[in-house]
Amino acid sequence: MGAEARDVPAAAGAAASHRTASDATALDVPSGRPAGVPTPAVGDARLARLALNQWTTREWSLREAVEGCVRAGLPAIGLWRDKVADAGLAESAKLVREAGLRVSSLCRGGFLTASEPAARAEAIADNRRAIEEAAALEAACLVLVVGGLPAEERDLPGARERVAEALAELAPYAGAHGVRLALEPLHPMYCADRAVLSTLDQALDLAEPHPVEQVGVVVDAFHVWWDPYLPAAIRRAGARIASFQICDWVLPLPADTLLARGMMGDGTIDFRAMAAMVEAAGYRGDIEVEIFNADVWSADPNAVVDTMKRRYVTELLG
Repeated sequence: MGAEARDVPAAAGAAASHRTASDATALDVPSGRPAGVPTPAVGDARLARLALNQWTTREWSLREAVEGCVRAGLPAIGLWRDKVADAGLAESAKLVREAGLRVSSLCRGGFLTASEPAARAEAIADNRRAIEEAAALEAACLVLVVGGLPAEERDLPGARERVAEALAELAPYAGAHGVRLALEPLHPMYCADRAVLSTLDQALDLAEPHPVEQVGVVVDAFHVWWDPYLPAAIRRAGARIASFQICDWVLPLPADTLLARGMMGDGTIDFRAMAAMVEAAGYRGDIEVEIFNADVWSADPNAVVDTMKRRYVTELLG
């Protein structure tokens, strides 16, 4: 499937809209605050680009997440490889296709910084498998979290060079399968263990030697909102933008910073400003809500989806 968002699927449009409470009494999760606006109903045109990243409702199986998207009138879903493996690749593709959903992304490939030859070979092999899975699912992109520093190593430029070398192998393979790789820069606090790419400009530097249809970048609000050079980087990215992911930066950060992502509107990010930049750069694909947060995960997934629909309207669309 291409990056262009299409009309809301008929299957979603025909589904009954879920409500956790009446519009007068609905509470946002995890904040517990009264809902600021009514929950958009199935068929609401404002939802035409909204995607649920599967990890936002982590407790749902792939089937449950697909059914949840249809019930809520969401046209797209971002899938995770472990959930796809649990359901089976062929069954996953069938479930999504029969529900009429787009696959906004597949998470994730990457972890390409190993210096030891056997570990490097296994990483390349796993990413080839991920590309094949993305092709079978017709995902708009395969997200790459490139990896941090190998154990007991401190050569950050060398780790980034190994990512570039791996891309030179993987990009043609992705192109042959009709898959677009999407480099995701992560906030600098994850540089040591998860991603040696910390800015959108760094990701673009690695993407630009490759055809735009083979290698793009992810604009993830949580990871890049702080960057003073972000407006220029988004303009530079242009057609390289393969995915736009949203969640908020909420203080205080938890002890496990991997779980620091919050519901839009609960933190400090100006989503309308960032969405306007991404739109001006030419991105017309899905906008995917990806939240790692223990309080969100412990809430009713249906309430999570209702909240994210409302917050998408209030925080991005105004």
